Amino acid sequence: MKIQISFMAVALFAVIAQALFAAGLLAAAPFNRGSNRFLALLMVAIGLWVLDGFFRVSGLYEQEAGLYFSPIYYSLAFGPLLYFYVRSLVNAGFRWRARYWAHFGPVLAQAGLYWWLRFQPYAARNDFWQTVHRPVTYRLEFIGTWVSLMVYLFLSLRLLRGYGRWLEDNFSEVSRLRLRWLRWLLLLLALVSGQWLAELVLREFFGVYYRYDYSTELLGVVVFVIGVVGLRQADMRAVRFAPEAEAADAVEAAPLPAWAVENFAAAPPPAASAPAAPVARASAPGPSETAMLAAAAAAAVEPPAVQPDPLAMERIRRALVDDRLYQNPTLTLAELAAHTGLPPRLISFTVNAGFGRSFNDLVNGYRVAEVQRRLAAPDARRFTLLGIAFESGFNSKTTFNRIFKQVTGVAPREYQPGENQPE
Repeated sequence: MKIQISFMAVALFAVIAQALFAAGLLAAAPFNRGSNRFLALLMVAIGLWVLDGFFRVSGLYEQEAGLYFSPIYYSLAFGPLLYFYVRSLVNAGFRWRARYWAHFGPVLAQAGLYWWLRFQPYAARNDFWQTVHRPVTYRLEFIGTWVSLMVYLFLSLRLLRGYGRWLEDNFSEVSRLRLRWLRWLLLLLALVSGQWLAELVLREFFGVYYRYDYSTELLGVVVFVIGVVGLRQADMRAVRFAPEAEAADAVEAAPLPAWAVENFAAAPPPAASAPAAPVARASAPGPSETAMLAAAAAAAVEPPAVQPDPLAMERIRRALVDDRLYQNPTLTLAELAAHTGLPPRLISFTVNAGFGRSFNDLVNGYRVAEVQRRLAAPDARRFTLLGIAFESGFNSKTTFNRIFKQVTGVAPREYQPGENQPE
């Protein structure tokens, strides 16, 4: 066989080679192993789809009819693999369940059909194409792939939207955990879905095949993006965002202390009081801890009627300000909970309802205030602006510039002590 060399043939061959190489690197990556394997399988599945386009433009199909119905079509796996990649990436505690195999039932049927046809004589395959595949199964496969991808794109985008909200309430540094590149990838796949829809309309209503088909080229771009950016994804082992469907499993994995559960229902409501000194962590709760836990329990039932306990607010403030936890550039809600001895759910409720901010905004607000204090000091010129920022808890110049301007309204280098103070 002789390959017809053209720009498209060379480009598609390069995409296939890159997909297989990057998939191997992803599968062997030292972190994000579970999610990277889903991504590697997605790259292989897309690479095999692109292989069909390579066979077409290189003239191999015309020279070797036996290549038709090669078992290289796994398009019904695109959506599920993408969804489970997102789901396992945002939750380091993700575990595979037997029920998840149902998502891959369609692609297993698709693979079974092509592997069965692969071992049939050419006459049988040609007859199948004429009488079954072109009028029936090809349409089912094409439309099914489009529907599947649209459904799983929706599920993935919804999951990422919830993850974005959760991230702000659990991490003080989120620049490498935002997964913005993944949102762009999902939008690119949505563009592929739009191309497939246009192709579907042209084929079904106008009898036009492949004339305006750009899905192979678009999928080549998708593979390139995954290969370049997916390998650079930050270590996500500290991230444990459990989707709503796994809420019951998450409770069992991280229960509240026994003493907290026993006192949730029986404790009286908190009495209004002035802020007190922080209470040392102990094995059993004192009256103030019981009151705070009761407030959190009531908040789950009637959020509008429950006010955050001032003792909890004071303990959180002392931990962040007096103990200077905000200077930890990777401070998380879990670490604050371990330091204060308060349950994470209570801290989350208190920060949101009491301080009126997300955990991320609260911690970064203290960091900006420390930068402002340092800039107003007489010896401020002895230090660089970036040095002050790093000592105040920031660990990225880009993040510092963005948050400082968000809080003060001016860029750090334009800031003048005593002016532009946040309200």
